[in-house]
Amino acid sequence: MAQWFVGVDIGSTATKVAVLDEALDTHRLLLMPTGYSSRETAEIVQEQLREAHVDVESPDVTTVATGYGRIAVPYAKTTITEITCHGRGATRLFGEEGTVIDVGGQDTKVICLKHGRVTKFAMNDKCAAGTGRFLEVMANRLGVTQQEMSDMARTGSDTKISSMCTVFAESEVISLVGRGEPRENIARGVIDSVVGRIATLAAQGQGAPYFLTGGLCENAYIIEVLSHKLDSPVSSCPEARYAGALGAALEAERHATVGA
Repeated sequence: MAQWFVGVDIGSTATKVAVLDEALDTHRLLLMPTGYSSRETAEIVQEQLREAHVDVESPDVTTVATGYGRIAVPYAKTTITEITCHGRGATRLFGEEGTVIDVGGQDTKVICLKHGRVTKFAMNDKCAAGTGRFLEVMANRLGVTQQEMSDMARTGSDTKISSMCTVFAESEVISLVGRGEPRENIARGVIDSVVGRIATLAAQGQGAPYFLTGGLCENAYIIEVLSHKLDSPVSSCPEARYAGALGAALEAERHATVGA
């Protein structure tokens, strides 16, 4: 029977799943909203994997869970922190040295890698001002998607969004809209505000090279702005969204090997 190694990363807004085969090649990647219940999301993951002929209850499948809802995955052999899993996933995708910037729905993490190991990390405070949630709220207020907001920002002029709090920043945006400020300018101000906070946190890392993981990894404009603010190129790729799940799957292989 084939061996499968499964990583389940249940984040605050999105759940990512990675399945690796015996050679540690990527067999399948899944992405879905986390929804209200992490437990229900874990059950949906189980069903989708079963349809892909990967039975998480089989002795030939080892599952490791990570992320905000990791304790809600009953079929996981163990749970591991996001820091460890994102570090391993980023090492697989980008290499053993550098600073990983993971922008999640509710927090942003900066993880320093040396020789493929996490040497230190930093996280933002509980305010959402430097996270994906902030961008989601502001895009909704402007009546566009996050990608549309980024596209608009490219043609906008500098506009200051000064509030650190999401609620107050939203009030600023409402005031700007009321004054007739073009949406392109507001979009640019929103993204500059978010990326500025991300860059400040990233400066606590060990410097270049920088790697972006999480839900913004395919947003070219945000990567461009972040690279400018860090004065160094920021690398990413579509698979970087799954860095936590990939790291968890690699940890599943380690778990299976140690336990064999």
